[in-house]
Amino acid sequence: MQKCRLGRNGPEVSAIGYGAMGFHLAYGAADTQAGLNLIRRAYDLGVTFFDTAELYGWGENEKFIGEAVKGFRDDIVIATKFGFTLENGAYGVNSRPDHIREVTENSLRYLGVDQIDILYQHRVDPDVPIEDVAGTVRNLIVEGKVKYFGLSEAGPQTIRKAHAVQPVTVLQTEYSVFERDVEAVLPTTRELGIGFVAYSPLGRGFLTGAVKPSAEYEDNDMRRFDPRWQEGNFEKNLDAVRQLGDLAKAKGITVSQLALAWLLAQGDDIVPIPGTRRIDRLKENLAAAEVTLLADDLARIGNILPDGAFGARYAGNMVPDWT
Repeated sequence: MQKCRLGRNGPEVSAIGYGAMGFHLAYGAADTQAGLNLIRRAYDLGVTFFDTAELYGWGENEKFIGEAVKGFRDDIVIATKFGFTLENGAYGVNSRPDHIREVTENSLRYLGVDQIDILYQHRVDPDVPIEDVAGTVRNLIVEGKVKYFGLSEAGPQTIRKAHAVQPVTVLQTEYSVFERDVEAVLPTTRELGIGFVAYSPLGRGFLTGAVKPSAEYEDNDMRRFDPRWQEGNFEKNLDAVRQLGDLAKAKGITVSQLALAWLLAQGDDIVPIPGTRRIDRLKENLAAAEVTLLADDLARIGNILPDGAFGARYAGNMVPDWT
């Protein structure tokens, strides 16, 4: 597996990482033992970057990752996140300094580690100055509990304010051939030497080609409500994936590999973190690191999806406000 550096002064990680959210959030029930085996297989195949968060099962996903990587913890980079809350069935945000500390202590315990490699603010909290957030993480770094500071779904102004207090090592935001809006933020991250981690690089599975209408997913699967799966958008996105499939077939690769190779071609500062529960899909995803796309290939992809997918990436008011 090829390696790259996350940010100007960040850690070296595999060119493709692994996002573990799907085992405890948004995609229905999962086989935990099979998941543990998959994480260990990912490491055997060269993955050294694993992503989790408090939100993913309220600690259960962190415990899962901690158990899976016990035998090679010192050889990998683990990222986790703070900032979400769930009260009376409603999600909210909380990045008050005392809450950050509470969540960090929990994450250290759940993961079974002495230090968190990358600690992200999962979403910007409009009620807490980002300078206070960055200052709290800076103190945690001084105390040796955290190594690097990250932001997720933050805009240029927020990134600059945070970076002035504690250097931001990495920004994590959705990015794929389906979701292109973040390209407006990349000039800021590149100016400041901040690495970029792309979550949902396969469009929550749509870019694997293995999709079905929203009504056929389980009630606790987010794709049941995702705007891209709703009638009108679904058919258009399905046609776009069919066209991508024609290009992929001509190159002897899969649509997933085409989509991941496209992301890697956007810059050597971008690390996608696809998630999967299947080892065959894992191998397929990681093989994308060996795919080279030509200028004509990139142009054709751009013609198929000039503005990304049809439909918003989140339902309702869940789309972050980038400032």
